[in-house]
Amino acid sequence: MQICVIGTGYVGLVAGTCLAEMGNNVICVDNDTKKLEMLEQGIVPIYEPGLEELIKVNVDEKRLEFSSDLKYAVEKSQVCFIAVGTPQSEDGAADLKYVEAVAESIGKAINGYKVIVDKSTVPVGTAERVTQIIKQYTDHDFDVVSNPEFLKQGAAVDDFLKPDRVVIGSNSHRATEIMQELYAPFLRTGNPVIIMDVKSAEMTKYAANSFLAVKISYANEIANICEAVGANAEMVRIGMCADKRIGSQFLFPGLGYGGSCFPKDVKALLKTAKDNNCGYRLLEAADEVNKEQRVIFINKILKRFKSNIEGMTFGVWGLAFKPKTNDMRMAPSITIINALLTLGAKVKAYDPKAFDLAKEIWGDEITYAQNAYDAIDGADCMLLLTEWNEFRRPDFDKVKGLMKNPIIFDGRNQYDAERMSRRGFEYYCVGR
Repeated sequence: MQICVIGTGYVGLVAGTCLAEMGNNVICVDNDTKKLEMLEQGIVPIYEPGLEELIKVNVDEKRLEFSSDLKYAVEKSQVCFIAVGTPQSEDGAADLKYVEAVAESIGKAINGYKVIVDKSTVPVGTAERVTQIIKQYTDHDFDVVSNPEFLKQGAAVDDFLKPDRVVIGSNSHRATEIMQELYAPFLRTGNPVIIMDVKSAEMTKYAANSFLAVKISYANEIANICEAVGANAEMVRIGMCADKRIGSQFLFPGLGYGGSCFPKDVKALLKTAKDNNCGYRLLEAADEVNKEQRVIFINKILKRFKSNIEGMTFGVWGLAFKPKTNDMRMAPSITIINALLTLGAKVKAYDPKAFDLAKEIWGDEITYAQNAYDAIDGADCMLLLTEWNEFRRPDFDKVKGLMKNPIIFDGRNQYDAERMSRRGFEYYCVGR
């Protein structure tokens, strides 16, 4: 099948590459010529396990190409994916200016029947808006469908190649058949293609992400109560997760959710609820609990040092919002490090993948360590902010020998409190 994917951000690049991997001819379109040059050279601007290798293979096999010529890409394609950003506006709503601009360009380029696919996370009613815009510029037949992505950063390639479900929102039998044909190779194990109306598909994405955000905030609120009453949040989590109705995912307490999806999608769904005079107390509470979780962690540090951290050096392990990605968007580390810097502390940080983006945020305000041990060499204490695998089993004797004080604030509950105490560490975590 001939496909174009407009937008080479996180979603567009993964989608385009994986669609090419299944034998389709894919043109990935972007107006950032510098980024396109990097991609053509095999340099991938985001870190996602397995993605770089797939891009190189499919470029070599001539199934995947990169272009700044949107007209050329649309004319050659039967299916056109819109995968541009939908950043958060000041009022919390999703900003659709990029989606609308692409819709206009598609309308001007259409040369025959096309299926236009909203792959970006967009609010209910966006497909109607895209349809209206395209109709202003063409008399050709086309259909607009919604095909929300459910990709976890750090596992996005596997999620796309082996989806647990594919949601297609379509009001056209013709478009539905084309989309089912496109996704058939990805669902040979029998996982479902769920066909629904367009508005329900648009809502499904927000509902799913917001539910997971609520689970995380619930886990954090329970952990805070556990800490106050002397219960162990980890034991409570295990007891809860054994219930099949609850499940084990997204119930780990810590520093709250970050990244490009959960914070933005919760805010956007809140805005939709408010605009339609619907209840939104649960969503609002999840958002507030998430923001407060970082403050609680900062206050824990300040309490230990009696609010006087000026001149102290904090060794930080982890900057990305989660492991297996270099994404710094809405990362807890930003809130926490900014608070430390404001109070006069020094920060020496290490992250396996996020340094380039971290330097765009802090420049020379913090020190960038060569490795995890370098980050804590001479530090007054250590903060674990991202649970990269390499931080799970460090040489604790070496850690203790490098630090001025054997004090660890673990924002991800990676270590056993009793063992840390026996090793001679002063150990602070979440909910225990």
